[in-house]
Amino acid sequence: MAESKSTLNIEDEMRSSFLDYAMSVIIARALPDVRDGLKPVHRRILYAMHQLKNHHAQPYKKSARVVGDVIGKYHPHGDSAVYDALVRLAQDFAMRYPLVDGQGNFGSIDGDSAAAMRYTEVRMQRLTSELLTDLEKETVDWVPNYDEKELEPAVLPTKVPNLLLNGAVGIAVGMATNIPPHNLTELLDATIALIDDPQLPVSELLGFVKGPDFPTGGVILGTAGIKQAYLEGRGSVTVRARCEIEEDKKGRESIVVTEIPYQVNKTRLIERIASLVRDKKIEGIADIQDYSDRTGMRIWISVKKDHAAQIVLNKLYKMSDLQTSFGVNMIAIVNGRPEVLTLEKCLRHFIDHRRTVVTRRCRFDLAKAMARREIVEGLGVAVDSIDRVIELIRSSRDPDEARAKLMAEPLEGFAKFLRRCDRPAEEVARAEEGPYRLNERQAKAILDMRLQRLTGLERDKVEGEYRELCEIIAELEAILTNPAKLMAVIREELLTIRYTYGDPEGQDSGTGAEGSKGSRRTELAVDELEIQPIDLVADESMVVMITREGYVKRMPTTEYRVQNRGGVGLKSGSQRDDDDQIIELFEASAHAWILLFTNTGRVFRKRVFEFPLGTRGQRPKAMVNFLDLKDGERVLEMVAYREEEVDENHFVVLASAQGYIKRTSLQDFTNIRASGLIAASVAEDDKLIDAKLTNGSCDIIMASREGQAIRFDEADVRRMGRTARGVRGMGLRDGDEVVNILVLAREGEDDIGLLTVCEKGYGKRTPVAEYRRQSRAGLGLKTIKVSDRNGKVVGMIKVREADQLMVVTSEGKIIRTPVAGISELGRATQGVRLIRLGDDEVVVGLARIDDPGADEDDLEALEGVAGEDGEGAAQASADADTDEGEGADEQDGADADADADADEPESEEE
Repeated sequence: MAESKSTLNIEDEMRSSFLDYAMSVIIARALPDVRDGLKPVHRRILYAMHQLKNHHAQPYKKSARVVGDVIGKYHPHGDSAVYDALVRLAQDFAMRYPLVDGQGNFGSIDGDSAAAMRYTEVRMQRLTSELLTDLEKETVDWVPNYDEKELEPAVLPTKVPNLLLNGAVGIAVGMATNIPPHNLTELLDATIALIDDPQLPVSELLGFVKGPDFPTGGVILGTAGIKQAYLEGRGSVTVRARCEIEEDKKGRESIVVTEIPYQVNKTRLIERIASLVRDKKIEGIADIQDYSDRTGMRIWISVKKDHAAQIVLNKLYKMSDLQTSFGVNMIAIVNGRPEVLTLEKCLRHFIDHRRTVVTRRCRFDLAKAMARREIVEGLGVAVDSIDRVIELIRSSRDPDEARAKLMAEPLEGFAKFLRRCDRPAEEVARAEEGPYRLNERQAKAILDMRLQRLTGLERDKVEGEYRELCEIIAELEAILTNPAKLMAVIREELLTIRYTYGDPEGQDSGTGAEGSKGSRRTELAVDELEIQPIDLVADESMVVMITREGYVKRMPTTEYRVQNRGGVGLKSGSQRDDDDQIIELFEASAHAWILLFTNTGRVFRKRVFEFPLGTRGQRPKAMVNFLDLKDGERVLEMVAYREEEVDENHFVVLASAQGYIKRTSLQDFTNIRASGLIAASVAEDDKLIDAKLTNGSCDIIMASREGQAIRFDEADVRRMGRTARGVRGMGLRDGDEVVNILVLAREGEDDIGLLTVCEKGYGKRTPVAEYRRQSRAGLGLKTIKVSDRNGKVVGMIKVREADQLMVVTSEGKIIRTPVAGISELGRATQGVRLIRLGDDEVVVGLARIDDPGADEDDLEALEGVAGEDGEGAAQASADADTDEGEGADEQDGADADADADADEPESEEE
């Protein structure tokens, strides 16, 4: 008969076989489980030792005995692979907290191999018992072994977060894990804090776990890599050897290395240093010796007389393994799948595992206690009716008949037994309702009872055991029904582990950092090379300006000394060509954040110091060098704020030229990606013209180009999403448009004046009290008289007497003048000259400088001393340019709410 043949696609077979192999390596060999932090081989080793009763209080057993049990029952791989894993569990230079206590040669930090398994002996460490506690109480699932003749635990019911405690190293298919070891005390403190406050911020969690704690000690440089690893699951930690420079009596220096980075081979390190000296890549080393012994490590490097030891050491850090990088890659198996884990996720998964283990343990203990109470209850009733019980037993042919008779016999005395056991009256009342009947288990226990249980002392023991069992049952039921009590049990067990196994304070060599008291082995130090850009910039006042063509520059405010009003100003160098103009100018500290709003409705976020620093004579840089702007997109407005000064009650208020306004929470702009974020929907015929920061309880003033202004409560503008267009804030006549908005606090701004500046260099300040609060969407009040002399309104700012004003022109000139020199006039006047302008020159921007104080330059300028660039002298009198006598024709406009009907609906959030 011919054999049947089938066709197989080799591509499909290869794909299927490779995926099966890859998943086997990932799940069953290379990656640890997030719950107990163990790979299958390590779990099987510890379980085999547990089965052999190879505990820390028992004598050592041959390593070959343990390896034989592991490969024979649970791990179908080579004995060398299992023994290598067993050896690593016993190495104190590989494990921060070794899980195996080894006797014999288990290798060294020099790379020496361990002795053969027939020569070495092992037993569990004391801490290891905490990984296996309650294993027999049905706390974890059990799975068949490879030949389905044995059962093994799928995970251990560990009481310690072993994944982070000892870390893990493994290379799977297409992925690898590299988790550093940590300090037990720090991990348990963080876990307990997370139990106490499940909403604990990650920043506070990082305060408990300072960083990895390597068994070989060393020094970790900087915290940026640690934070990245804990927050993202991946990062790089720079570890440096602990070195000291010693000087002998003759003044000759030497370098002494007492700790080296984790996973560095000491012999290879010394050979590498010797080769660097031999190849003359490092000069200045006369000799190198290894004086390490059982008391500790000591690598002695002699430095030549004519060389500085610190310079030689720096070269060694750079060119040898005295300084290495530990690449953190926190991948573990979660619910049968590999997952990249953050510090918070690791701890939360451990807490969830403990919750499951303790719940299953309590259920097991409850069932066992209830079963035992049932037996004790039957014994107590039988003792009270002992005569009848004996009679039934004596009249029976065999034990089966005696058991049947006992189960059929109604017994009295259950209520009496409960009273002696101090049970509640409700239970006693229920017991008196009818006779007590024994079940099969109780009857068997009575038949097995020894006669000595009939003595008075034994009867008291039965009653005492019953009381104790009732208390245990009540406590277990309370734990199972109350999640808070369950977490309290877990917390108490973690505290016990912490104080039992945590490193004694001050025991280890590391001095620690940020509050560490010496229990760490690895010191945390500030990395001189890891200086953040903000640390290199003084937090001084800056003037930031952007031009219409998209150029930006910042300069110290001190670049512009004070002049009297009416001067011609100083050149700012802020234009690339004659056609460009400054469209935005403001003062902020160098460390402040800036929100940059564009004409397309997008927003970016930068620090002030991230913009190019220049002087008055330097040209600005293109904004596209700093922001991811699209074609035709340009920055229109900027809002500056200090991060420490804002909270959830702060809002960003945006206004458009057509009078629309919207209010969005500042928190919606805290996480802005490099490509920007949508800030508002802008109509094609409209544009954003201003943005301000409020604290939720302010008044808003909108000023228009034709000299109108309206003041209203910011609460009149409801909170909106980022993509909304907004509602009508100010009504406008034909040809008019909004130029900017102001934010006024309800209290503490009684001395505020509103300074309005027009494009031909004239302006005035008016007390804020003259602007009464109105309903939004009205035409408002007249704030300055627009005339041929003044020109249109450029902007309005709020000022105090002690402030200074900076005005910038279309020619790039800037004047800085004290506000006190500007007359305080009524709303409908024309104002005074602020700056003298050339032909076709107009004012394009203004900014306030908060109470800067006076220096020598200020005093000179106030005395009328002329400076560079030909700035003119002050005007003789402020009143010379005023038009106080002209009528204050007030244009109140309609406050009517009818205009509010023009509000645009808020669009849906993107």
